Amino acid sequence: MAITEFFCNDIASDLWKMVVSITRKTLKCRSSAEQLITYVHELLPTIDEIKYSGVELPPLRQSQLDRLSEILRSAVELSHQALSSSRWNVYRNFQLAKKMDRLEKHVTAFLQVPLQAHILADVAHARFELAERFDRVDASNRRMEQLVGSMKIGVNGGGWVEEAVRSMQEDETWVEGCCGNFSVGLEFAKNKVVEMVVSTRHVSVVGICGIGGSGKTTLARELCRDDQVRCYFKERILFLTVSQSPNVEQLRTRIWGHIMGSHGMNASYVVPQWMPQFECKSEAQILVVLDDVWSLSVLEQLVWRIPGCKFLVVSRFKFPILNATYEVELLGEDDALSLFCHHAFGQKSIPFGANVNLVKQIVAECGRLPLALKVIGASLRDQNEMFWLSVKNRLSLGQSIGESYNINLIDRMAISTNYLPEMIKECFLDLCAFPEDRKIPLEVLINMWMEIHDIHETEAYAIVVELSNKNLLTLMKEARAGGMYSSCFEISVTQHDILRDLALNLNNQSIHERRRLVMAKREENGLLPKEWSRNRNRPFEAQIVSINTGEMREMDWFELDFPNAEVLIINFASNEYYLPPFINRMPNLRALIIINYSTSYACLHNISVFRNLTNLRSLWLERVSTPQLSGLVLEKLGKLFLVLCKINNSLEGKEFPNLSELTLDHCDDLTGLPSSICGIKSLQNLSVTNCHNLVQLPVEIGKLKYLEILRLYACPDLKTLPPSMCDMVRLKYLDISQCVNLTCFPIEIGRLMSLEKIDMRECPMIRNLPKSALSLQSLQLVICDEEVFEMWKYVEMAKTNLHVQVSEQHFDLDWLDSD
Repeated sequence: MAITEFFCNDIASDLWKMVVSITRKTLKCRSSAEQLITYVHELLPTIDEIKYSGVELPPLRQSQLDRLSEILRSAVELSHQALSSSRWNVYRNFQLAKKMDRLEKHVTAFLQVPLQAHILADVAHARFELAERFDRVDASNRRMEQLVGSMKIGVNGGGWVEEAVRSMQEDETWVEGCCGNFSVGLEFAKNKVVEMVVSTRHVSVVGICGIGGSGKTTLARELCRDDQVRCYFKERILFLTVSQSPNVEQLRTRIWGHIMGSHGMNASYVVPQWMPQFECKSEAQILVVLDDVWSLSVLEQLVWRIPGCKFLVVSRFKFPILNATYEVELLGEDDALSLFCHHAFGQKSIPFGANVNLVKQIVAECGRLPLALKVIGASLRDQNEMFWLSVKNRLSLGQSIGESYNINLIDRMAISTNYLPEMIKECFLDLCAFPEDRKIPLEVLINMWMEIHDIHETEAYAIVVELSNKNLLTLMKEARAGGMYSSCFEISVTQHDILRDLALNLNNQSIHERRRLVMAKREENGLLPKEWSRNRNRPFEAQIVSINTGEMREMDWFELDFPNAEVLIINFASNEYYLPPFINRMPNLRALIIINYSTSYACLHNISVFRNLTNLRSLWLERVSTPQLSGLVLEKLGKLFLVLCKINNSLEGKEFPNLSELTLDHCDDLTGLPSSICGIKSLQNLSVTNCHNLVQLPVEIGKLKYLEILRLYACPDLKTLPPSMCDMVRLKYLDISQCVNLTCFPIEIGRLMSLEKIDMRECPMIRNLPKSALSLQSLQLVICDEEVFEMWKYVEMAKTNLHVQVSEQHFDLDWLDSD
């Protein structure tokens, strides 16, 4: 089975649509700027004429006109900045748009001062025409705020995140052949490895080796996409990332299940240490790719000599058990220059007018390493020559990358972060709080930034895209069935391990003073680091605390004090977990993220610590048996995410009086939502996805008067929708896609006056529409299959603002075997 395709050809997922608001804001800002410059240039001479007309004005009036002139000149200067700002610099554009908004308020406040009537007569027309132009920006801002709510419903197309992913797709296309010799070199390397893996029968363990950032993983992924390889192994390809902190038993179980053809192998299954050859069910060829391997002892536990099974090991080291090895070479000079230019200029060569010698000097300082060329090239995009010269000088101060390459490469990467705006740099450093080589759900990252940096959701998304454009993180979209409209949990962020090392290195202050106290990797004994124990004598100042352990019992914890902690990330791999007692001494905790990376649900103990989390606003639980929360009143909790969890009826009662967002994803034991949820009046977003045993919704669900988003994606046992849902007058988005047994819409669906989008892909049992559907006055988009398209045609003809879109069939099971 093949590796997940990371970049879909047409990203139209609901979450992508959020940032269209930002794009529209900045586009309107640029339009307003152009008009404003023209107008103010016409206006200023008139004001000057009044000031210097020979009529002596009182000092107060003269100073008022002087102030008005300065404000208008500031407006021109700001407009020039908006026009000269590159569209790639999304964060700067976002900030300029906000400044124009503030300037408009300043102008309005000034002109509301009671000036003398004859002065107002001369400049009144200026106030109204100028206000009209600023009103366009203000209206754009209001639309942006409104569209933040529609980010997850996908009514409007475009946006920065979509551009960022499209840019990544262009990078892949460029690698595959758009840019000369670089693709030739990659093709040559791939063919060499294919020959080792496919043509050489006696070779069972093949290695791809090279220094960090040299493109080893890229080569391995290209090999897995190769048609010859896919055909030879009949799609039976498993791609696993091992990392420095592997869960060896989980990896062994995954590999053995793949070999045996049993992908749903029970988590408690113990893989035998010695596998007799006759146990294998078939003689089909199987390929297992082990990426980012650091230890020979770990590798020896994951590789077995079984006929028909081959292993491809990707590592910085050349291990003795490898039968054959391909050593990744650094790029040639021409290829390195092309790759750098692609990220620095958006083309494959040095553009006319650029300083050729300066460009080549910086490329040379990057050491012909793809990662360095991409990151440093992207950091220089749209910068002036003095900026380039400053970067070149700083690069020249260090040793060459070839000497102690890992340390020196990190030092060079650090230069690319020195010129980031402070907020963006802080968000980049926050990424080190997540485990190495793990996908970070985008929703987790956005919520964390909103809480600790006190920024709006829109700004958080702009920062994500800016870091992506700088190649400091990678946006990923899973390719699942119906993937172009899939849920937000199939959108994630990853980061190269060298970039994570960079963030850790930049965060390496005194342990008590670090803003982020992070376990860089799991300790061999699975417990907390000894360094933490040695320094527990006084409080830690950390704002973010990140833990990465195995099973923890009560006796394994020791006293720690985190009076300033606002985010706690707990990563572990076990079936039992005792929550850290020091949570009781985190009075400012706003976001708690608990993720279990084992293959079975974990039972959490010491739940009483939740009683003291009076400021908790966001709670993410993943792969745990959800604790009983009865009696716990989390008054400030606004967002609750239960992913791959056992629910255990834990949602009964009214413990969440201010909850605005509730997400239940892949919760297999959920058969029905408790009626108490209908009493959460503040709920705006209810998402129940991939809950395959959900059979009904509460009859009184219509009580959720403020609900705007209702997602019921992939709930195949759900057969009806309660009639009361037609009382949800604020509902904007209804997603019932892949509810294959749902038979009909409620008869009075036309009462949903705010409904903008319906997603009903793979709903073959719905064959008729209620007549009231013609009354859906706000409906703009319906996504459905070709089989049910006909029943929407008459509604589309009657409503000029409605577009009915037939979804494309997309069957891709590669995601089942991705790590």
